[in-house]
Amino acid sequence: MSLGSLKARLIERLHSPESWRPDADAERSDFDLNPGLTPDGKPLKPAAVLVPVIAHADGATVLLTRRADTLTSHSGQIAFPGGRHEAGETAVQTALREANEEVGLDPAAVEVLGIMPAYRTGTGFLITPVIGWIAAAPELTAQDGEVADIFEVPWDFLMNVANHQRGHMDPPEGPRRWFWAMPFENRYIWGVTAGMIRALHDRLYEDVPDPEAAAAEDAA
Repeated sequence: MSLGSLKARLIERLHSPESWRPDADAERSDFDLNPGLTPDGKPLKPAAVLVPVIAHADGATVLLTRRADTLTSHSGQIAFPGGRHEAGETAVQTALREANEEVGLDPAAVEVLGIMPAYRTGTGFLITPVIGWIAAAPELTAQDGEVADIFEVPWDFLMNVANHQRGHMDPPEGPRRWFWAMPFENRYIWGVTAGMIRALHDRLYEDVPDPEAAAAEDAA
């Protein structure tokens, strides 16, 4: 197997971009690990992120960012490029626009392979992950004041459940809250981003007899 098998697996198992609806039901959410928590019932805010898979000659990687420390919300956290929909946008259009704004990724360099089912956050967003295939290492520039760092993580690291941890926090009020976490080198991938990575793993490999071996071979 090879990068070609990874690309084929993604195309086969993802939804087509044309199937996207802004009010689609979420298949995964922050509440999956916290069944005792109750959504507040407010309307969800539609958003989209780009999951950029870069096809390097020595193996596939996934591009991620670290949000600037000066931001008022989610500062310093690891995230995919993305944000809220603007009026009239599809999920693909939002993801490509935000990636261009945040890291300077040329939309023409991205082959959109499909979309994942929506992910519901505990903060009231309904996020559609858009999976993009990038055939060559792109030239990127971090948006000043928004993005502190741009980095890549090997595909087989993210798709290995041995690297998927369950972390928790104890808020001042309310019960303990659990989340997925995937520490990588000196970076802590957690929360919504890790939850979407876990959802992508399950869609691609959950029914494969040896999922870790399959992911490693896909990334070769």
